[in-house]
Amino acid sequence: MIIDATNLVLGRLAAKAAKQALQGEPIVVVNCEKAVITGKKESIFESYLKKFEIGQVNQGPYWPRRPDMLLRRTIRGMLPRKKPKGRTAFERIKCHIGMPQGVKAEEAKTIPEASIERIKKASHITVGELCKKIGYKG
Repeated sequence: MIIDATNLVLGRLAAKAAKQALQGEPIVVVNCEKAVITGKKESIFESYLKKFEIGQVNQGPYWPRRPDMLLRRTIRGMLPRKKPKGRTAFERIKCHIGMPQGVKAEEAKTIPEASIERIKKASHITVGELCKKIGYKG
């Protein structure tokens, strides 16, 4: 299953992808930088910057700064990753920035339940904006 993350809410997208991966379906998420996080811009930045202050440099927890890895980490949080079924489901998930060459020929689906258009008047930012704020250079 190929999912286009453009204008999809991050948590809802992650929940759907995790559920499909647990059912045995390989998941490819494209355009990860265009997924959105709802809420006030300042509070989103503040909460993610706090995550980088937790722990120690050499001992973690480690948080990714790239949009594709941040989305993958969000999906990981919705899987039972310490159990064998969760580990194998997490291996089935691939996330990409933009549209990779091998996927262009195939049809990318969207998830209507996770669309930002369903939430009226919701303030939001994209995952790409968040990652640039927390230190992503790409």
